[in-house]
Parts: sequence; C-alpha cells; structure tokens
Amino acid sequence: MHATALRFQQRALAAGLAVEPVELSESTRTAQEAAAAVGCELGQIVKSVLLVDGAGQPLLCLCAGDRRIRLERLGDGVAMARGREVKDLTGYAIGGVPPLGHDQPLRTVVDTSLRRFGTVWCAAGTPNAVFEARLDDLLAAMPAAELRDV
Repeated sequence: MHATALRFQQRALAAGLAVEPVELSESTRTAQEAAAAVGCELGQIVKSVLLVDGAGQPLLCLCAGDRRIRLERLGDGVAMARGREVKDLTGYAIGGVPPLGHDQPLRTVVDTSLRRFGTVWCAAGTPNAVFEARLDDLLAAMPAAELRDV
C-alpha cells in the first residue's frame, strides 16, 4: 500500500474508523472517475473540498459527488483553497484528500444529502486510493463535524 494511504489508514483508526483503503489502477481523482472505478452511484462519492472562510481559516466541506457546493451557504467570503494550501493544511494533494486524518484539525461541514446513502466512498490519501465506510461510522469518527445543506 502507498505510504500516504497507509498513513491515512492509521489516522482513521486512531479516530475510531477502521477502514481498508483500496488502491485502484484507474484514477479516482474526480467523483465521476471514482464512481465508475468502484461501481457505485455518483452521489455515494464523498468529495473532500478544502475552502477558506471569510476570516482566512480553513474549512473542509464533504459533499456528495452528484452535488455542487454553494459557497454562499457556508458564509460570506468563503472561497476555494489553492492547491498548495490544500497540501499544506491537510497533508494530502487535491484528488486524494480524505474526509479525516489531516495534518491538523480542520473545521468540517458535511453535506446532509449524504444521508441518502448507507455507505459512501471517500479518498484515502492518494488519487488512486479510496475506502468504503458506513456513513454513520464516518460521522462518528468526526464528532465535531457539522451537518448542513451545502
């Protein structure tokens, strides 16, 4: 297993989420690619998108793969983080950012539309690594996460 996926797996376990990252030969960098690779509905793919709020603080938004984040719902001045910011703040490159297990704690907002699914698929640290989890287990591992319509 890639060292970055292994690091994620260890961090997830420390947060109470036991998952087994799967490394695929196909790219899972986009939600469409990930859904095709694992054979699930597009909405079951969790996009982990790093944003910066109006005060310049990082905000991680977990959004269903078939939805778009409406920045105005997250507050004034919220914008997408830049590629280098994503790597610096999470420890992972764009396309591989997992929903938890980052280099530093991140305020996290979870799209309520994910509640449609019993299980979801998320990035596991690299653009080719993913993991499947019960949504309730994922949320339990992120007790400070805020559920909102994004």
